[in-house]
Amino acid sequence: MSGLIATISLLGLALAGVGVLYGAAWWLRTTGVPIAARPFGAGLEPAEHAVSRFHVRWYPVTMLFLAFDMEMVFMYPWVRVISAVGPGAVIEMFTFLAVLLAGVVYAWREGALRWT
Repeated sequence: MSGLIATISLLGLALAGVGVLYGAAWWLRTTGVPIAARPFGAGLEPAEHAVSRFHVRWYPVTMLFLAFDMEMVFMYPWVRVISAVGPGAVIEMFTFLAVLLAGVVYAWREGALRWT
């Protein structure tokens, strides 16, 4: 039962913290009138609509980012357990990296990394 009490008290503490932050924001605001809803770009006037479509050339860039992001997700735990698992972990990680490298080489060969 003490676990339930701890969970409820932690939830109450989190809700109180959110309430304090909202109250501080309300108290410190300069005016009650919201600023015009326009995208902010370093003070410059926007050149296009905020929900405009992205060009198709961003798709390969996004896929490469996701591939290497997933690589890091798998490498962090691997670094932590490499001494316990032994040389098999090193072989598995380099196999994983070789598959990723093969994907990058294929994308490069097909011209997916060419910007124009």
